[in-house]
Amino acid sequence: MSQELLQKLINNTKEILPQSLELLKDYLTFPTVSAQKRAIPETVQFLSQIIKETGGEVKILDDLGGNPVIYAYFSAGSKGNSQKTLLFYNHYDVQPPEPFEEWESEPFHPTIKDGKLYARGAADNKGDLIVRLTAIKVLQNVMGGLPCNIKFMIEGEEEIGSPNLTPYLSKYKELFSADACIWEFGNKDDQERVQMVAGIKGMAYMELTCVGADIDMHSSVGAYVDNAAWRLVHALATMRNDQHDILVEGFFDGIIDPTEAEIEAVHMLPFDEEAIQSLYGLKRPLITKEKGEDPREAMVFKPTMTICGLESGYTGEGAKTVLPKRAKAKLDCRLVPGQDPEHIFKCIQTHLIKNGFNDIDVELINGQKAYRSDYHHPFIHHVYQSAKTAYQKEVVIAPNSAGTGPMFDFGELLELPIVSTGVGWIGSKVHAPNESIRLKDFEEGIYYIAYMLTGFPDSLNDMD
Repeated sequence: MSQELLQKLINNTKEILPQSLELLKDYLTFPTVSAQKRAIPETVQFLSQIIKETGGEVKILDDLGGNPVIYAYFSAGSKGNSQKTLLFYNHYDVQPPEPFEEWESEPFHPTIKDGKLYARGAADNKGDLIVRLTAIKVLQNVMGGLPCNIKFMIEGEEEIGSPNLTPYLSKYKELFSADACIWEFGNKDDQERVQMVAGIKGMAYMELTCVGADIDMHSSVGAYVDNAAWRLVHALATMRNDQHDILVEGFFDGIIDPTEAEIEAVHMLPFDEEAIQSLYGLKRPLITKEKGEDPREAMVFKPTMTICGLESGYTGEGAKTVLPKRAKAKLDCRLVPGQDPEHIFKCIQTHLIKNGFNDIDVELINGQKAYRSDYHHPFIHHVYQSAKTAYQKEVVIAPNSAGTGPMFDFGELLELPIVSTGVGWIGSKVHAPNESIRLKDFEEGIYYIAYMLTGFPDSLNDMD
């Protein structure tokens, strides 16, 4: 019966796929860049309309500041189990498209070429939202209703760190209550394996600024005037050595050791060093190779400290002999369970003062805690097994992603297991020019989500 049902879902997906693709293309034309405060009201209105057209109820939550949060609800009705509810988390905002000159097509004019759909937001995260709404249509067509209640939280500030999301989750906790949650993203790797995660790393994102003068100066005065850029570089160098060890006292406080099951799961993850070298065009060996460490363990279990950007002086074409008045660095620390972003921020402030850099100003731009679901939860197993059946491919599920999102608050406040799965691919170029999804992945993602939903209520009976 399972294979027969799956085939019906596949057949209906193929029937409505053209309509779903056109809907996604319409959605992708909205330049919903939260960092630039672009197209937010128009996008919210567009989504509200398509949710209603799909048969859902909509509430726009905008009373606590920030971009509106969209709540959507689809009832199981008489056809399904109204005692079970699945929550989908998505976001409607996207990264800035710059640099424009590296795009091969216009970022907000969706373009299909060689079986791929190119546009900013195609993979992160607009494609996945349309997949999930289309899966609801497929279930309505094939089963005459839904197997369970379905809720959506669709926020508009994920790409700037979800600074206003926690108050909405706290105030509307009952509104978003559910038995389990499907997170926003996922992809296939270079071997076409379906990759999922059951958690996420946290983050402390900071801006470090050194001001040395009121104006830029002629570089000749460098004989007797300190250089803000050099001072900031020296300060940064005290925090991580050339063996890539983080030297900030207290940085590793509170880390929760992974369980044996999580370590075992990580050791089963595939990792192709040559493929990674080729994908990114790396010019030096992997850090983990130099240190004799397992890159899979580092990716999942180790915190990081990354300089994301440096800005100072003249960076235009040709020469300008200037001693800059100011230097600025963007620093991101990816955190593991047990680390607190506020604590990391204070540790870095203290470290700089102790090392004689009390003139370096540090601002915490974004802080989020890490989260891991219970790896033994029946929901985790159900999502995994459903994917193996629907995709007919190898499925890999990791304890947590190397990336970050507001998953901690969902897990802690709503007290539910979370798995992230989506329709990206190894070449999606998320956050980069020429972002894309493959049309085949889009199609498969629809009937996979529909199939996963059909068995969702029964999967939770293992807990009863």
